[in-house]
Amino acid sequence: MGCFFSRRRKQAKEPKPDAESGVRDGAVSPEEAEKQPQYSWDQRAKIDPKDYMFSGLKDETVGRLPGKVAGQQFVIQDCENCNIYIFDHSATITIDDCTGCRIFLGPIKGSVFFRDCKDCKCVVACQQFRTRDCRKMDVFLCCATQPIIESSTGMKFGCFQYYYPELALQLKDAGLSIFNNTWSNIHDFTPVSGENNWSLLAEDAIVQDYVPLPASDDLKAVRISADANRSIIPVTQGRRPKHSEESCLAVFFAGDYTTANARKLIDEMVGKGFWLIQTKEVSMKADDAQRVFQQRASEFIPLLERGPVVALEFNGDGSVAACQDIVANVFSGAKVFVSEDKSSASREVDNFYNFADMQMGM
Repeated sequence: MGCFFSRRRKQAKEPKPDAESGVRDGAVSPEEAEKQPQYSWDQRAKIDPKDYMFSGLKDETVGRLPGKVAGQQFVIQDCENCNIYIFDHSATITIDDCTGCRIFLGPIKGSVFFRDCKDCKCVVACQQFRTRDCRKMDVFLCCATQPIIESSTGMKFGCFQYYYPELALQLKDAGLSIFNNTWSNIHDFTPVSGENNWSLLAEDAIVQDYVPLPASDDLKAVRISADANRSIIPVTQGRRPKHSEESCLAVFFAGDYTTANARKLIDEMVGKGFWLIQTKEVSMKADDAQRVFQQRASEFIPLLERGPVVALEFNGDGSVAACQDIVANVFSGAKVFVSEDKSSASREVDNFYNFADMQMGM
């Protein structure tokens, strides 16, 4: 019996040819293969790491145009005296052992990490920024979280200021808000007693003096402006000393034109000679509104369900009255919170940004 069953198993394993098609049982004809389902992982284009890397370059101008990185990771290493431009959004970027380079990095969804770099000048927008073992770097930065330097010296920071048409959508694809920028709130992980490893660039520092616009024909196709007034990300004073004891808080609530309205108010106030100190986009709850808006909280709490608010702090003598006037005349159809007077404004600014910083840090 053992031989009988063995013979049956052996026969079962041998496919029989189809009399008409000549195709063995279990095999797939070309016609049937075309009908079989195709899965996304079968059709996914293979990625060549070399397309997402600049390595070992010297005295060159190189870059990636919009759409050429498309959210992938990128590596820059061992480059000397190069102009490097990434005009697209990416997942993460690491920059290692680069010297004397000028670098522009479009929106980075995660972290950018500089290691063992020196004498580099950069424009960077990211979720997280970190350096380790770096020397003498000038960085125009937009960072959603607190930037960190470690074992680094001679670091100077300014506010990100840049424009090209694709940048706004790239920021959105990277999950970055143009209003969340902590560029000047640097944390030194390895401070040295009696020394300061970082400082802020001059208030009137011009990006093009640090990172020139690309001169190569292919990269010139990107329509760039480094004019601070055209920057997609609002240029803020950050933690520089304030010019006046008077500040004003303005808060826009979520709606179809929140970003456009906030940008309009910034343009109007800066055009009148006031300074934009800081901006923030963050979700609020009723308790948060009670602390910030106090007696007026009841009229704004129902608006919080629409989504995050955008808050702006302006500074300068007469900023409260000027902001009230602009809001009344330009945004008459929109619900906007504006400080009522100089004395309450200071408290409102502190209350809002203390709450916002705690929320962003969670």
